[in-house]
Formats: sequence, C-alpha cells, structure tokens
Amino acid sequence: MLLAEKWKDYELLDASLGQKLERWGDFILLRPDPQVIWDRGDLLEKYRDQIDAVYHRSNKGGGFWENLKKVPPRWTIRYQDLTFCIKQMGFKHTGLFPEQAVNWEFMQEKIKRANRNIKVLNLFAYTGGATVACLAANASVTHVDSSRGMVEWCKENVRESGLEQGSVRYLVDDVVKFVKREIRRGNHYDAIIMDPPSYGRGANGEVWSIERDLSMLVSLCAELLSDQPLFFLINSYTTGLSSYVLKNLLDITLTSRFNGHITCGEVGIPLSSSSLVLPCGIYGRWEDET
Repeated sequence: MLLAEKWKDYELLDASLGQKLERWGDFILLRPDPQVIWDRGDLLEKYRDQIDAVYHRSNKGGGFWENLKKVPPRWTIRYQDLTFCIKQMGFKHTGLFPEQAVNWEFMQEKIKRANRNIKVLNLFAYTGGATVACLAANASVTHVDSSRGMVEWCKENVRESGLEQGSVRYLVDDVVKFVKREIRRGNHYDAIIMDPPSYGRGANGEVWSIERDLSMLVSLCAELLSDQPLFFLINSYTTGLSSYVLKNLLDITLTSRFNGHITCGEVGIPLSSSSLVLPCGIYGRWEDET
C-alpha cells in the first residue's frame, strides 16, 4: 500500500465506527467513511470540543454539514509547493482526496526525469489535484471533466498555486466523446491520467458505467499515446474493484505495444493517533522504463 504520509496541512486524526476525523488546515471535520468498521469509541463525543463541522448522512441519501463552530465557505491548504481550495460540498466531500498525494509525487518525478516537453491528458479530472501537480512539474495539461463547477474549481487551484502562466487547457465535456474526437484530430499525449467514477453522466446526459465502459475507454486512450509515452495512471474508488483489474487492463492494452512495466495496489492514509492505516482506493500504473 502506498501511504500519503508527507502532509503538513492535512492530518487523519482518528477513525472509528464509520467516521473519520480530519484536520484540514485550521479546521477539524468529522465525515463518514464506509471503510471504518472498527470501534475506537464515538468520535463526536470524544472530540466534540475540537470539531468544527460534522457531516450527517440522510436516510434518503446525501446529507448535510452541521457547523459546530464558524467555518468559512472556502479556505486553502498546501502540499509542498501546491495549494488547494477546500469547501464543504454535498455528499461529504471537500474537493480534494489527500491520499492522491502519492500519485502527484509519482507524476512529478516522471515528468521531471523525462527532461523533455510532456503533454498530459487528465480525464474525469475533478478539481484538478493531478492537473496542478503536473503543471508544477512544467508539463502541458489538458483537463477534462463533465462538470463545469469542477473545472472552475480547478482554475481556482491553479491560480492559488501560482501556475496561471502554465500550459493548461480546460474542457467541460463527456470524456469518451472527447477522446474519440482527439483520435480523429490526430492528437497525442505522453501521459494519461483518469479517475473514473463508478457511475456518472456526461455534460449532455451520457451514462457511464465503470464495469461496462472502462475497458473500452482504456483501449481508446491507448490510441492517443505518443511514440514515447511516459505513464498511464488509473485511480478508482469503486467498491469491490480489485487493483489487479486495473493492472490487467493496462497489461492487455499497453505492454505488448510499449513494453514498460505495471504496478498496482491500494493507497491509504496513516492515522496520527495510532498505527492504523485507512485504505482509500486503488491504482494501476503503466510507466516506461526510465
């Protein structure tokens, strides 16, 4: 398991009974997490005086934030030289997945070591953690997401990180349709990143299912790779999906054509209050031999 353990502005303080207690800069949030099935006591009671906000699930789906103290509508946290905007969103989210720091470091190291101009395609790009990381390593990035709000949030993160002069293209689009158009245009990329949802809808109502559509998308994306591809990274939070599924997809699609090697596994965050680790998703990486 790859551990995101270099954070200073973020900290996983504790986790128990389906909840995790986190410090996001100056604010402490309590949120649900289905992986936390162990019992270390009631966190709300244990840390009530420290908690700034709690996310409550609704029996009808979704939920709401309860601010126990004054919480601003927006604040920022840093990871090394990157800065990200944090907001309380519906469905318990904050706009950032801190465990992905391990992948940001991987991308930046590959891009810097390549010592050439690198074009990156970031699909299902959300608020752009990977986009910001690649821009900071001097790559050119095409950022694609079907949500205009998420694309605008990425622009905020780019500005906060002082990377407005970087080479970045923002697109609000259905990922599959965009990839097919890029193939027809003859465009190519040296690195591809994707974080596909389990289910989703595109900008014009297109329906996405990871079990049905991911293999097809990976095959299409292989056609967009340059003659000297650097890496192809897939993240997933889909319950029940093994990291070896991602490895197999990349192996079938890329290894026979480009050689290179593939790694896969879980990403996680250590608890600062104990030796426990919270698993936070899976990854599959193809990379060249450099």
